[in-house]
Amino acid sequence: MEKIEKVLTSGNTHVTVNRNPDAQRGEFGVYDLKLTAPGVEDLQFVGTEPHPRAEQLFAGAWSACYTTVFGMAAQLKKVTLPPDYSVDIKVNIGQTGPAWFLGARFTVRVPGIEQKIVESIAHLAHQICPYSKAVRGNIEVVTNIVTV
Repeated sequence: MEKIEKVLTSGNTHVTVNRNPDAQRGEFGVYDLKLTAPGVEDLQFVGTEPHPRAEQLFAGAWSACYTTVFGMAAQLKKVTLPPDYSVDIKVNIGQTGPAWFLGARFTVRVPGIEQKIVESIAHLAHQICPYSKAVRGNIEVVTNIVTV
């Protein structure tokens, strides 16, 4: 698997579980795209540009899936997640020499839960998530855990 040496463009997402449908979201020039998974609360893909690029859409779809599966993985490990947990995914398109590649960087924020516990949930979520499975071994995926 090759690593990107030079990032050319990125698609970024920030996904949280929406518990307040009246919460003000988005800002001028962007819109919020609600992504759902069967039997799960609505997820918010916040601040999408009016004409998203392919890497933004891929990051958004992956975010909805991974965030949903992250909650399921926590349940399997009998861990109650705080209401403000979130997942940011940045999908990069870049080059190494003349070759083009995708890469992804996850930032999983779960305040108040021990780092090793969140790491184990994040790892299990990558094992379950169909998007993570689809790219495994094909692109570099880095996961950063934030617990404060």
